[in-house]
Amino acid sequence: MANTNGILLEVRNLKMYFPITRGIVIQRHVGDIKAVDDISFHVRKGETLGLVGESGCGKSTTGRAILQLYRPTGGQVLFKGEDLCLMKGETLRRKRREMQMIFQDPYASLNPRMTVGSIISEPLEVHNILSSRKERQERVQELLKVVGLNPYFVNRYPHEFSGGQRQRIGVARALAVNPEFIVCDEPISALDVSIQAQIINLLQDLQSEFGLTYLFIAHDLSVVRHISDRIAVMYLGKLMELADRDELYNNPLHPYSQALLSAVPIPDPVIEEKRQRVILEGDVPSPANPPRGCNFNTRCPRVMDICYTKDPEFKDVGNGHYVACYLYQ
Repeated sequence: MANTNGILLEVRNLKMYFPITRGIVIQRHVGDIKAVDDISFHVRKGETLGLVGESGCGKSTTGRAILQLYRPTGGQVLFKGEDLCLMKGETLRRKRREMQMIFQDPYASLNPRMTVGSIISEPLEVHNILSSRKERQERVQELLKVVGLNPYFVNRYPHEFSGGQRQRIGVARALAVNPEFIVCDEPISALDVSIQAQIINLLQDLQSEFGLTYLFIAHDLSVVRHISDRIAVMYLGKLMELADRDELYNNPLHPYSQALLSAVPIPDPVIEEKRQRVILEGDVPSPANPPRGCNFNTRCPRVMDICYTKDPEFKDVGNGHYVACYLYQ
């Protein structure tokens, strides 16, 4: 199925709930934190799907649930037509060669006790790629060159590198097993602005060179527009809108998307002065107790009565532009 229409990854009705328990001796289940609540989308081979939203909306949890770092509570994750949620043990481990992750914090994601050579060669050892030590060393040096680092840095430790260099090491580690799909979990948010563009350009160069497919998670909308082909907007565990990059930026339909985009500064002072800002009032509700109906109804400037009773359907309103809002149903 996935190979016939160019879809590499399909997520169907994905749910990731974390149980809330009380009690010291006897743990009682009293509810769930609905980090990801019934979302569906697909990623085509060779494209970049941007996933944006406020902190705590479930973006990173979605990425980890797709890779089975968290085992989903419900739903399906179809990679090349095979459901990852049904895989266990050795079968899942073999499949993981085709999927990797670049983590958010390059300071926390690299083991400070391991040399750069050991960090990058570890996936090669885990998956039994290249039998001899010499071949692995050559592969590590080749990967360091690919990400723009000196191949003679193999015996250095992470603390000897800057933030941008550490993230390049993280990228090299992700590339070691020749994956097809990479989850980029806010890979530039911990870096200086001057370095961010370099990492973004590196990711784009690697995509064209190796035919990679990305799920790019971020909250910086200008960065997402630069790298993504399509963009999905997430709020409180749900997808609010999904469309082609230019379509979403030029014609945002959901009130939440409109509010997010109105907060992005425009370099032209004349346009910036004339445009209207959408200011959202109140705080994001707790994912342990989301509002009834539409998740956004407590902050929506265009809320209607029906929004308080029933969750809107996430549906295509034309040309692959999906939105979950009663204004368009």
